Amino acid sequence: MTVNDVTMIAEQAIFTIIKCSAPMLLVSLCVGLVVSIFQTVTSIQEQTLTFVPKVLAIFLALVVAGHWIMNTMVEFMTLLWTDFNLYVR
Repeated sequence: MTVNDVTMIAEQAIFTIIKCSAPMLLVSLCVGLVVSIFQTVTSIQEQTLTFVPKVLAIFLALVVAGHWIMNTMVEFMTLLWTDFNLYVR
């Protein structure tokens, strides 16, 4: 196993992590922005107001995108395990 192989695997792993976490991060960002705008408009400065909507939105995003996330991770692991004999040499 060469340095290029390790670099390629690390690159694919990081890209898979980013791809799988992107839906939850984008949903959290959008909900946080909407709640922040709401707080600014209504002058409500409660720190815990953003927590519950974000948790609920992220849970819904996991329910909606969970199948895709699991398929993406399984695809990556299958790719790793099918080339396992190349890494052990």
